[in-house]
Amino acid sequence: MSDILRPDWPAPANIHAFTTTRLGPGVSESPFNRFNLGARCGDKPADVNANREALCRKYALPGEPLWLHQVHGIQVVSDDGTRGSDPLADAAVTVLPESVLAVLTADCLPVLFTNTAGSEVAAAHAGWRGLASGMLEATVTAMQSSPTELMAWLGPAAGPERYEVGEEVRQAFLDIDAAAASAFTPTRPGHYRIDMPAIARQRLAACGVSRVYGGEHCTLADIRFYSHRREQRTGRMASLIWMA
Repeated sequence: MSDILRPDWPAPANIHAFTTTRLGPGVSESPFNRFNLGARCGDKPADVNANREALCRKYALPGEPLWLHQVHGIQVVSDDGTRGSDPLADAAVTVLPESVLAVLTADCLPVLFTNTAGSEVAAAHAGWRGLASGMLEATVTAMQSSPTELMAWLGPAAGPERYEVGEEVRQAFLDIDAAAASAFTPTRPGHYRIDMPAIARQRLAACGVSRVYGGEHCTLADIRFYSHRREQRTGRMASLIWMA
């Protein structure tokens, strides 16, 4: 069993991307065992740092990823290649070769973007709040490429067979687009299963991105992945992308 998940998409040959799993070469102890890459979920800072070093070493990253301070917002930063304090944002874009972008998730939806020329990439973190607020649209807008030149890959997230939400979440989406109703399945009174990948496809199509792949891996069902809803106190996977 592989310790990373690579996108199944027709990206240009110079585009490198993958999502980590908890099976990677890490040192984190329970409940973060073992390859936690999140610095804000309660794990020992030394262990997170060791895991991030192992990430760069084992998977031959061309440099340190741009780690974000994610807040379930719609802020997008442009990566200029410098590294320091984590910028307050939930997505990043770059046109710089060998600049690694990363988003951290444990049920939220990671979305990776590239253009067909392989000259621009982006990474976005979109839980239900981000999807409802326009995180994906903000990322597409921040990219230099036309939406018709983009493709997106939906990484592992809480899936439509297990992710249950309340009426207020459903209404938040219906207030924006009535078509989102098709992504909700009633379960018990006032509750629904939500299909976040389906909503992501709707939102991307609405802003001109028609080539969308992935979305079939459920973090709640697959124990290779960290899941906040399944375990409460847990680690984070990283979804990374860069251009050679």
